[in-house]
Amino acid sequence: MIVPTHPSSSARHESAKVDVSVLGESVKLPFSGKVAKNRFLKAAMTERQATWDQNDFVARGAVTDSLINLYENWGKGGFGIILSGNLIIDPINLEAAGNMVLNKDLMDDGRLESFKKLAAAAKSDGSLFVVQISHGGRQVAQELNPEPVSASDVKLDDRMGMSFGQPRSMSVDEIKEVITQFADTAELCYQGGADGVQLHGAHGYLIAQYLSGRTNKRTDDYGGSLENRSRIVVEAVEAIKARVPKDFSISLKLNSSEFAEGGFQPGECRQLCQKLESLGVDWIELSGGDYEDARFYNDDGEEVGKKDSTKKREAFFLKFAEDIRPALTKTRVYVTGGFRTAEGMVRAVENGSTEGIGLARPAAEEPDLPKKILSGEVLAAVKTLVDPKDFGTGNIAAGTAMRQIGEGRTPILNTSDKAHFEAFGKRVGEWFGEKGEEGKNGVISAGYPVLKLSS
Repeated sequence: MIVPTHPSSSARHESAKVDVSVLGESVKLPFSGKVAKNRFLKAAMTERQATWDQNDFVARGAVTDSLINLYENWGKGGFGIILSGNLIIDPINLEAAGNMVLNKDLMDDGRLESFKKLAAAAKSDGSLFVVQISHGGRQVAQELNPEPVSASDVKLDDRMGMSFGQPRSMSVDEIKEVITQFADTAELCYQGGADGVQLHGAHGYLIAQYLSGRTNKRTDDYGGSLENRSRIVVEAVEAIKARVPKDFSISLKLNSSEFAEGGFQPGECRQLCQKLESLGVDWIELSGGDYEDARFYNDDGEEVGKKDSTKKREAFFLKFAEDIRPALTKTRVYVTGGFRTAEGMVRAVENGSTEGIGLARPAAEEPDLPKKILSGEVLAAVKTLVDPKDFGTGNIAAGTAMRQIGEGRTPILNTSDKAHFEAFGKRVGEWFGEKGEEGKNGVISAGYPVLKLSS
């Protein structure tokens, strides 16, 4: 079911009137030969709408009708590529309860058939459907996995209302098993009708834990030099390529910088991107940050948005993309993080900063935003009342809107609308109380708040 979204008259970011035709240009992916019909990417967000059972691993992670409905709305929304939220390669190492899971040991006809419906919904108007595949590593909530694994035994401090267990350094055999699981999941995605997969190497998840010197203290072939720290990525790409046809797209999401001493740095990112191009990786999505620092900074150590130059660039990570793109001759570069206006998007493409425009939270509230921009109906995303520094509230607002779309609850949360925003804030307070009571009783539930708004 396609739900009505925000009116064009909603309060929106200011944008000069620009020729948006460059955003409508197709993008041919160099190694698979797949063609994205335009430059818009629906970036990954954690939907948390898959099946969930606290006690039964086998019952976790199957596609639901609400997910299919949500992806149908994105499918009709005008995106060139639709990237799924975190799909986990096993039912234990989740980003959150309610994640989708594809694992060969869990497969039955029903699970694959429901995934096929999801893929068909996403592709219903010509978008490419790419699945982001991931493993949480040390960044799995303690209530979900009290004994996580990681590159090394570096614990993630409790933050953002979550606690994390003490991780154990993976054995080489366990690394090989995870690489096989990535390949298994990619093959299942292909069988389910996806056009490609994206390995999640950003935001502090397992691959990022190997890439970063802060979390990878290994002294074997998977630690130390960049070549060794990135070995898990290289071997995962090679394992996937051995399982799927050449026209199945492989991509990677990377941190352009972890903004901390000893972290994965822009120069290393550039070197890794060159290596990935040699392996036939179609496109790289650049993002940044992790749970240890949800803020985003520029290369002068100032918070993004404080300098006029950063505001003009608009996207958080364009500076890094501008350094990395010239090092690549075939692999495409997409940037996600901060795009809000047609003016900023067009400038980023025309300046050669990026070839694709990733939209996450704006697409949660307004799944047809690309279609509206390309048609000239609007020039920008709605101007949210959420404090841009409040990552947690922004995440919950996006998740709440996605749940409304999936369940067909209208009107959809419009965070530029004061009445909507106040109702949302009240409901979130109630929801936190409900979660607290569940926690006292040992209950782990999935998903975001149910929000019912008046028309």
